[in-house]
Parts: sequence; C-alpha cells; structure tokens
Amino acid sequence: MSMHLVEAAIRRFAAPSLWALVIGDLMLDRYLHGDVERISPEAPVPVVVLSRETECAGGAANVAANLAGLCMRTRLIGCIGDDDDGAKLERAIAAMGISTEGLHRSTTHPTIVKTRVLGGHQQMLRLDRERREPHAAADGEALLACALRQFNDNPTVIVLSDYAKGVLSPQLCQAVIAEARRRNIPVLVDPKGADYSKYAMATALTPNKRETAEACGVAPLDSAHLLEAAAALQSRLQLDFLAVTRSEEGISLIADGHVTDLPAVARQVFDVSGAGDTVIATLAAGLAVGLEREEALYLANVAAGIVVGKLGTVPITRLELLNELMLEDSMLQISKIGNLNTVRDKVSQWRAAGQRIVFTNGCFDLLHAGHVTYLEQARKLGDRLVLGLNTDRSVSALKGPSRPVVHENDRARVLAALEAVDAVVLFDEETPLLLIKALRPDVLVKGADYREEQVVGGSEVKSWGGQIALIDMVPGRSSSAIIERLRVSNSS
Repeated sequence: MSMHLVEAAIRRFAAPSLWALVIGDLMLDRYLHGDVERISPEAPVPVVVLSRETECAGGAANVAANLAGLCMRTRLIGCIGDDDDGAKLERAIAAMGISTEGLHRSTTHPTIVKTRVLGGHQQMLRLDRERREPHAAADGEALLACALRQFNDNPTVIVLSDYAKGVLSPQLCQAVIAEARRRNIPVLVDPKGADYSKYAMATALTPNKRETAEACGVAPLDSAHLLEAAAALQSRLQLDFLAVTRSEEGISLIADGHVTDLPAVARQVFDVSGAGDTVIATLAAGLAVGLEREEALYLANVAAGIVVGKLGTVPITRLELLNELMLEDSMLQISKIGNLNTVRDKVSQWRAAGQRIVFTNGCFDLLHAGHVTYLEQARKLGDRLVLGLNTDRSVSALKGPSRPVVHENDRARVLAALEAVDAVVLFDEETPLLLIKALRPDVLVKGADYREEQVVGGSEVKSWGGQIALIDMVPGRSSSAIIERLRVSNSS
C-alpha cells in the first residue's frame, strides 16, 4: 500500500462531485461533566459535582458528523421529535454543514436523548430517553420516500446506521439496497439485532465482535469459530465483504472465504463512544474516492485509534487523519532500518509469504536522481528490496578520508524514505558478502558498469538458485561529480 496514494485520496474527500447519504437512527448525546469528591451519605454512590454540560449529535448523526469532518458533502435522513431536543439536534447537525432536509419530525416519538454523567474522565452513569414502540406507518413512508428521492442526485456512497430504534425497517433497507445495486452505488451497514436478512445484498457490514456473535449464534470469545461463522454469514447475505471490528484485536476483513486481519492502531483509550461510527464513515469515504477495501479499512482503523483517545462522542477530522498518517509514515520509514538480525527476520517473513527478495548495496553518499532510478529499477525485479549500506568507516576505506559527506545514520534515514526500499541494513566489512550469505536473496543487483563475474556474492546467490541482475546507471549522475562541482564552486 502506497502511503502517498492514500494521503492523496484523503485530500479528494472534498471533491464537489462526491457526496455521502447517511440514513439511520438519530439521537442527541448529552454529557454532564463534573468531579467526584465524596460518596453520598444517602447511598453507596459517588457524588458528582456538576461543572458543565455539553451536547452533540449522536447515532447516525455522528456517522454524518464524521463524514463532514473528513470534508465530504453529506446528507442525513432520520427522525427527530417535535420537541426542544429535536430542535437542538437539528441545529447541531446544520452547524456541521450537513443537509437537514431529510430530517423527519415525528409527532408520536420524542427525540432520543442519551445522557452520560462523567466524573473526571470516568463515565459514571448513562440515562436513555426514548420511546420503544414502533414508529407510525406515516413516519416510515415519509422516510422511504425521502431516501428514494436522493437517488436523483446520484450519491457516491450510502451508509445505513442502525441503532435498532425503528428507522431502518426491512422495507426501507431493501428498497435502498436494491436501488443502489442497480446504480452500482456502495451501501455500507452498521447493523444491529440478531436477524441481518434485511441487509442482504448490501456492499458490506461492519459489526463488532459481540454483534457478529449474536447474528451468527456463536460465542464471541471463540475467535476461530466466530470468523468461520462470519464468513458463512457474508456468503449467505451475498455481501461483497464483511468487516468485523474487534477492539484491540483490530479489524477482520472477510471476503470470498478469506480472512485478512488488520491490526489495531495502538492508542491510549479514553472513550470508545462513537468509534464504530468513525470506522464506517471513514470506510465509506475511502471507498467513495476509489481506495481498495484493504486501504479504506486501514484508514478506518487509524481514524478509530484517534477518536478513542478523546473523551465523549467526537468525530474525526481530515487534518487529524492526515497528521496521523504522516506520523505513521515516518515511523514506518524508521522501522525499515535495522541490524542484520532484525532484517533477517523480516526477510524470513517475506519469504514465507512467497515474496521474491532483491538485494543491492552501496555507499549512496549524496543521494541523487541516478540512485533513485537505480533503486526503483531494482525493486521491480522482485517483491521486496533490501539495501546493504556501507558504514562511514567502510566508505572512507573505499573512497578516501574525505568521504562520506553524509553520516551513515542520515544516509540510512533518507534511503528508508524511498518507497522502493523495504529494508536498510548497515555493514562495516569491505564487501557485503556476509549480508548476502545471511539473507540469501533471490536477486542480486549491481550497476551495469560491473561484469557478472565481478559481482561480490554472485556465485553464492547462483548456488541457491538465485540470479544476478545488472542495471544501467543514469549517465551523468555521480556523487563524486557532485562533490567535485561543489569543491570547484566553493574554491572560486
């Protein structure tokens, strides 16, 4: 996966031709913040001294808030009550730049409100206000008609955010999914309940581990059995894929009978509220701009890692996601640099995965376009490129006491930043023969200014079935020539 391509995709979230439609259960999230100073004398419960109160859009509205935070144009369809809380929720949604034309005011159901009492960073209590009776038929008809009208403007992606509050009826789900399938529009579903049949033929579902276990009728702690049952569920519902969110275990992508595990992004967790909304919103945005499902899920994983580090239901923003990716990219580059043991372990893992290992070596003092072109050509000869880098001592032994110009650690860091390079390992010997014997590459690469019989390690590589490749160097590009020009320029 190219991090640069993913970052470019994130910047396309704001393209005016793209927009997301979110349909689902809306609610107002209210937070009562305070500090716990003592235990009540009336009962063994903490006394929270209230200091402030905050409110934000929750449920499907939080999915829309995440999409808006990613700078994607968003429309929202759902029910609010004909009450003050409904008016507050509508204002909160509009303030985020989300279209409120699809909000239907129910005369029979009040606005759903979830009130959380926080003592410091700890959630002490949650109070839910809602009416559990089914919505009136008129509400369902109005929501369905509104949803179908949206297809006139060709949404790029659709999210069904189900909190089991009655908005996403089987009739609405199947009508939206069928029309979206006809128009080749992806539909992502955050499901609820034990019966997922109403989501059949959707593009993907994003249940958590507990929800998956409930839908499949298996124990959530038996991961192998759970994923096997989830694969059967994906096939039975004719989904393109199933993404099971598994908290600290990451996300499991299930498609065509195969399971791919994406590890969680390590984070200090303050509050998991709304993390599932962030996952499906980021996944939807990624698919909308043409990312492959693995790339979009990787983004979703990173985004979830950000929001769980916040207190309360707080949506992701595009800037936060870009900053986190740049940090991860930097950490990934640094992790490419290793000693012989760590690089040998990486090579063993790559080889076990059936990947072809390419090796080359050099001083790479004053990196220039000729070096970059050479390394890009070398990388094309296999799946992974390992670069043996001369230490400062060995460069001096080869090129004289005035070299290298750039310190070995700096040379390694710059080389690790190249997409073509998968691993960098320093060696202090006169030749890289010990490295070559230890790593046993499939392809050994040198410049075409060498003859095959001159390549150090060539006979060893051939002995285990590998090959030698000689690559033409870019004419007129040389570190020595650059250094000489600088010397002449400075002296004049």
